Amino acid sequence: MFKRLLFAAISVLALPVCAADVKSLLKEADAFRLATESARVETEVRVMKAGKLDKTRLYAVYVKPGRRSLVVFRSPAERGQKMLMLGDDFWLVIPPSQRPLRITPMQKLLGDASTCDIASLTWAEDYDGRVDGEQLIGGVPCLKLDVTGQRKGVSYPRIVLYLAKSDRRPVHAELYVASDKLAKEADFRIADVDGRKLVSAMVLTDRLQRERVTEVHYLSRSARSLGDEYYNPAFLIRADIDQ
Repeated sequence: MFKRLLFAAISVLALPVCAADVKSLLKEADAFRLATESARVETEVRVMKAGKLDKTRLYAVYVKPGRRSLVVFRSPAERGQKMLMLGDDFWLVIPPSQRPLRITPMQKLLGDASTCDIASLTWAEDYDGRVDGEQLIGGVPCLKLDVTGQRKGVSYPRIVLYLAKSDRRPVHAELYVASDKLAKEADFRIADVDGRKLVSAMVLTDRLQRERVTEVHYLSRSARSLGDEYYNPAFLIRADIDQ
């Protein structure tokens, strides 16, 4: 009887780690990437070759709840272009065209950064799975999450995500394509921003082609929201967001 009670007590104590609510863990990790549900995130993408900067691009990313993101291209070579994500659908607006172009989430914007890497800043809405043990990543004790997409249009059907045990911040991720091949690895840099810890950069390494490194830097975040009309592909053709 005593042994059974002892085993039950040990099981209860182990429950938070072994059977953690993955959705809650993902929401905690999301809080390090996006501070508010609606925001404007100034983003810089840097392509590195042989450890040296090759090219950069600037984007303003507007995010709203319900998997809605609008990416405004801000570099001179791309100025006027916009990319819209509505759930599983992506459109690209390129002046002077009068028709939005349907694109895929994996279409590259620059280097190894795709449309989904720039536009998607949360995991909890799209993924669920299990805690698959613990692992040390770069000297940081982490929970290992193996999650799969719950929607047909997710960027990566499977992600193995490593969250720091201490605060659930994202440390590392393995990003898999539909064939379950490892497509990219992502490493997350954390910085103090306005008194809280947030992801300041995501470093993407290509694992399908020759090794390439692309850095996605989050330069600033502000609680700014656009009206719902801006999340309409037809409206974007004539909208001047910079104004």
